[in-house]
Amino acid sequence: MPGKLFLVATPIGNLEDITYRAVRVLGEAGLIACEDTRQTRKLLDRYGIGSPTISYHEHNEAERSGELVARMLEGANIALVSDAGMPLISDPGFRLVRAAVDAGIVVEPVPGPSAALTALAASGLPTAEFHFAGFLPPKAGQRARALEALAAERATLIFYEAPHRILETLEAVEAALGPRQVVVARELTKIHEEFLRGSPAEVRARLAERGAIKGEFTLLVAGAAETVPDDDTPLDRAVEALIGTGVARMDAIKQVARRRGLSKREVYERLLHER
Repeated sequence: MPGKLFLVATPIGNLEDITYRAVRVLGEAGLIACEDTRQTRKLLDRYGIGSPTISYHEHNEAERSGELVARMLEGANIALVSDAGMPLISDPGFRLVRAAVDAGIVVEPVPGPSAALTALAASGLPTAEFHFAGFLPPKAGQRARALEALAAERATLIFYEAPHRILETLEAVEAALGPRQVVVARELTKIHEEFLRGSPAEVRARLAERGAIKGEFTLLVAGAAETVPDDDTPLDRAVEALIGTGVARMDAIKQVARRRGLSKREVYERLLHER
């Protein structure tokens, strides 16, 4: 009889944030597949769990998925964990789950902490709808295009970001989405947990003052506001007004497009038509 694949959420910082069920499942597992065995061992030692571990990360998941599926088909119960939070959420695991499902193996989630939901709940931004986009592209051009594609999204936006990129990401958010309310959640559930709120420029300035920026970051951005239907200012005048305040022409076109609920291309073509 085949074993099961358990997807076990682990603490995102505070090691007390683990469920009784997660401790039991990890203790009973025939094998624990870990993003980093050294990191997981700290958690296992804290709770006296002696189950064997094996590495499973982005560099070996293709080859290791087949090996783990074979073990489960032979009857082993395997638990998959990431370094923090729920496996597969901006972490490795999709290939293993897909392979397990295709092989007819039962996949059982063991829910727990999530940085995205933890940050959202305490952010002060609307929680009824949200759009989780994981990590933004590291390259500036790709990052700008990804943000521009989300400009009309009404739901609260949630991203993960590395400490060495948080300043340039906040700058990119300001350029693509304007001075919306943002919340930067840092070191969630840890001793130095904090929430920074304000416009992208304000939060960026506060972080920049610190010199060295450390910690795990979750970035939340307010969704797009409703467009104002009675704004009948001609597009060319609206764009020129922004340019007059020092905004670059293409950025001015982007901002007007967002305010009117139009695409950048639509605004650009109408401007050409109005000449």
